Amino acid sequence: MTSTSVSLPPKGPLLTRSGWGGILVALLVVCAVAPALNLLVPEGSAFHLSDYMVGLLGKIMCYAICALAMDLIWGYTGILSLGHGLFFALGGYVMGMYLMRQIGRDGQYQSDLPDFMVFLDWKELPWHWALSDSFIATLLLIVLVPGLVAFIFGYFAFRSRIKGVYFSIITQALTFAALLLFFRNETGFGGNNGFTDFKRILGMPLATQGMRMTLFVLTGLTLLGFFLWARWLVNSKFGRVLQAVRDAESRVMFCGYNPLPYKLTIWVISAVMCGVAGALYVPQVGIINPGEMSTAASIEIAVWAAVGGRATLIGPIIGAFIVNGAKSWLTVAFPEFWLYLLGGLFIVVTLFLPQGVVGLVKKLRGSKGVQA
Repeated sequence: MTSTSVSLPPKGPLLTRSGWGGILVALLVVCAVAPALNLLVPEGSAFHLSDYMVGLLGKIMCYAICALAMDLIWGYTGILSLGHGLFFALGGYVMGMYLMRQIGRDGQYQSDLPDFMVFLDWKELPWHWALSDSFIATLLLIVLVPGLVAFIFGYFAFRSRIKGVYFSIITQALTFAALLLFFRNETGFGGNNGFTDFKRILGMPLATQGMRMTLFVLTGLTLLGFFLWARWLVNSKFGRVLQAVRDAESRVMFCGYNPLPYKLTIWVISAVMCGVAGALYVPQVGIINPGEMSTAASIEIAVWAAVGGRATLIGPIIGAFIVNGAKSWLTVAFPEFWLYLLGGLFIVVTLFLPQGVVGLVKKLRGSKGVQA
């Protein structure tokens, strides 16, 4: 039997007309409406977009990139990773090291070394900080570090045909091992406190409205770009083979395809996307520490994808906004009960919305179509 006997999912258009309309609206909001509401509308106006909201939306868009990355590896390839928080944190730490070098002698100890190194009586930068003063090198490392870690781990895991719950557990173990490593002061990553007190990027102050909006717009454009790229990927032959691997890997192998390069490629792409999200997250939030590699942080990424709807691309983005928006509102409105309410939301979605919010919308549209 030849490889042409594999029944791949049909190829669809990149986006429908309404989809392109949604992209255009999102571009206008990110590049024009939000900056205008923040920079041009007076603070006393009801239409003013506060710096807090700019930071919150920018942070959620970073989470949405992670949810989109999770959808590629879980929704379209059937591989549940519970360790994507590691790749997010690696990208964040690379950017954090650059931002720490940008502080220069403006730190508390007025030294060329970061404050935590002076406090620990370090005399010189460790070897892995060698390129941290170069922005170009930082951009490359944001891609290379999580990509290389993902490639090495994924190659041995997929070659050994580890799958299912075993793969999920191993990804958790990898993330937890990295968490313990980064907690140690002697590794040169700031220990428990991580990196903070950032002051400037490319020589320009971070704590200005203009810089906040610049990072916001850059994050929004990155999210839209990744969405279109992911859409193209899943509609290509490569993406359709991934879906065939998800649905019947043994049959795909029987028909002549080797799943290893397909799974490894999408695994590395997914990790790099999380690394880029982490790099955009750090200058907007102002801190990176080992907590980003915690078990809960990695599981939350899967929850965003599940709430929004797997294998839909737009669903995980919506899920990231719903869950993190609800978390921000509930912690203010119900500070004593927000964890219970958020837990209830997850239970309801798991029990009654197996296809997530997007699945519910499709179901309601289908029932209306039948009634009509």
